[in-house]
Amino acid sequence: MFAVRDAVGRALAEDLSPLGDMTASLLAVDQQAAVALVARDEGVVAGRLCAVESFLQVDPTVRVEWRIDDGTEVGAGDVIARVEGPLPSLLTAERTALNFLRHLSGIASLTRRYVRATHGQVTILDTRKTTPGLRTLEKAAVRAGGGTNHRGSLSDGVLIKDNHLGGMTISEGVRRARLRWPGRLVEVECDRLEQVTEALEAGATMVLLDNMAPDVVREAVSLVGGRIPVEVSGRVTLETLGSYAEIDGVDFVSVGALTNSAPVLDIGLDLEGD
Repeated sequence: MFAVRDAVGRALAEDLSPLGDMTASLLAVDQQAAVALVARDEGVVAGRLCAVESFLQVDPTVRVEWRIDDGTEVGAGDVIARVEGPLPSLLTAERTALNFLRHLSGIASLTRRYVRATHGQVTILDTRKTTPGLRTLEKAAVRAGGGTNHRGSLSDGVLIKDNHLGGMTISEGVRRARLRWPGRLVEVECDRLEQVTEALEAGATMVLLDNMAPDVVREAVSLVGGRIPVEVSGRVTLETLGSYAEIDGVDFVSVGALTNSAPVLDIGLDLEGD
């Protein structure tokens, strides 16, 4: 919850500094109103906590009645929530609430599309390609869409990537990691089959097959032989996902686009009685 309060607080400060909402201040402070948050397109909702926190940080007297939960699919015209309170407060919080709700719902919606495209054959993972300062919120949106979180931070496990190999070998990296942190994830990114073999011999607990064509992934999976989990990554799209998901032995497909390229879900705020 701290991540929500902090992110919302920073967003409101960005919107209201230095003089507050000058336009809303022209309205009578005691003028009451009700608004509806309405989906303009179909998708999956996420970010309810951020939206309600936006209204409450502006005015604790605002009342929010949610009609659906995070992770729920909506269609165009569906009411997501109804909000009541002083009109100046509602309008001051409007854009911040919608920015969070639209952005996070967009992530959940894209994630759901990827999850469905796997037909249950593999698990969809996110990555650390997130908006600075919003990782916790964006990864929650991935979960709302049915995806699974990969590392939340660099402390969550060891992932030896190509640039790390500029200062050590795969064998050296795996050996050092296993000595320092027994029992923790030690994953090796491989873009060549010989790297898969080296990672296996070194005792890696997972391999990431990066930017490999499906036929090469099949060879790599054969080398692994089910001994450790296999992740596929590298510009996997909805169109190419099936060619990887159908390979027996691929356990995970990670997609950076879930958090760094998801289009927003169009959600509006409609004044009731307008």
